[in-house]
Amino acid sequence: MIKVFTLPDLGEGLTESEIVSWKVAVGDAVKLNQVIAEVETAKAVVELPSPYEGVISRLHEEPGTVVEVGNPIVSFEVAGSEDSAPDAPAEEQNSKRVPTLVGYGAEPEKGGRPARRARPGAALAVASTTAAQAAAEPAASVSLPAAAVVQNLVQNVVQNVGERPRSTPPVRKLARDLGVDLSALNGTGVGGLITREDVQAAVVSSEVLGSAQLAAPFAAGQAAAGLPREVRTPIKGVRKYTAAAMVSSAFTAPHVTEFLTVDVTPTMELLAKLKVSRAFAGLKLTPLTIVAKALCVAVGRNPSLNSRWDEANQEIVTMSYVNLGIAAATPRGLMVPNIKDAESRSLTELAQALAELTETARAGKTSPAELSGGTISITNIGVFGIDAGTPILNPGEAAILAMGAVRRQPWEYQGEVALRQVMTLSLSFDHRLVDGEQGSKFLADIGTILADPGMLITMI
Repeated sequence: MIKVFTLPDLGEGLTESEIVSWKVAVGDAVKLNQVIAEVETAKAVVELPSPYEGVISRLHEEPGTVVEVGNPIVSFEVAGSEDSAPDAPAEEQNSKRVPTLVGYGAEPEKGGRPARRARPGAALAVASTTAAQAAAEPAASVSLPAAAVVQNLVQNVVQNVGERPRSTPPVRKLARDLGVDLSALNGTGVGGLITREDVQAAVVSSEVLGSAQLAAPFAAGQAAAGLPREVRTPIKGVRKYTAAAMVSSAFTAPHVTEFLTVDVTPTMELLAKLKVSRAFAGLKLTPLTIVAKALCVAVGRNPSLNSRWDEANQEIVTMSYVNLGIAAATPRGLMVPNIKDAESRSLTELAQALAELTETARAGKTSPAELSGGTISITNIGVFGIDAGTPILNPGEAAILAMGAVRRQPWEYQGEVALRQVMTLSLSFDHRLVDGEQGSKFLADIGTILADPGMLITMI
């Protein structure tokens, strides 16, 4: 029998996701919980496990397609006594919501499955897919009239899409990723379709142009010959969510930012000793590791920095745990996954958690659960060579600490001027939750620990 799997609600209140890639193909046998696809939500790329054990009979959407929650994405042929038509999703869905491995599918409308948002170029994608399937069949199984029908279908669809570049969703996604303007390309596929090879060839051409022309300055008012004047990137996924969250935070919480420049030479000397210590063998130790530990200690002494504003209940909620967010720049945009219960972790455990968090974020594997529930955050702008800034609060949090670059510069030391390693800390906080005195003491506590790590034992 045929089972149709709809895009589930991932538990974050999201209404749609983009199919990033399929890990299976039609005809593949899959097991329960096997990863079948990667989908990008507004927060992260999520691996989608199979809810059934069976054989893939149909992939309803191509990579690069944005699908609404509750719409079919894949059909399975599973063992059973009941028969069902492969293309009858409505017959496969119960009238109530069915739990899946990653949440709940959207509740179907009374008249059948949820209404589906029209996708630009959908007909072209279907036609080109049909053409590709026909081309993939053995020559003996495709008659000349059938091939002609496919070609005519593609040409008719192309005529109906107006000025839209003639390509399939996967090719359009590839072009976006590589920065190629499809409107400037001539397709070599059936009916003038732009293929992956056309996009890749354009990249090679631009690289050749780049080696000869990009080093020269742009002529006044003109872009370099042969290069697109503009590149437009759709605002979606992680970047769309981040933009909305930052705007909401900036215009909801009254931000205050304070700065403190610290001689962190003792901290850098401590890190050098720890790196050769057997207890930290194999672990990556950086100033962020020490700052994370110092922040957890400072939160215990200044709990207002670890609180949130509950507008609905008109309450201030102060947490006794620290879910420490770490801002991470990834190819898909800014993410702030957090380390749960960071205050209870040793320095070794923090170092390991930071390494895992960073690796997962850069690989685009951060789960929605890791991105939610944060209580306070750190952003390490020093890795980009920046000294200080005014970071925007992660929504729902009271404070965020920015670490600047560690620089060797003249500094007063023991009554003389010496060359020391110096860092600037920038603390932004929500003035509804944190008074100036509380924010200043919190920042001073972190600075004290970085200037003299031995002071840590006097604070715990």
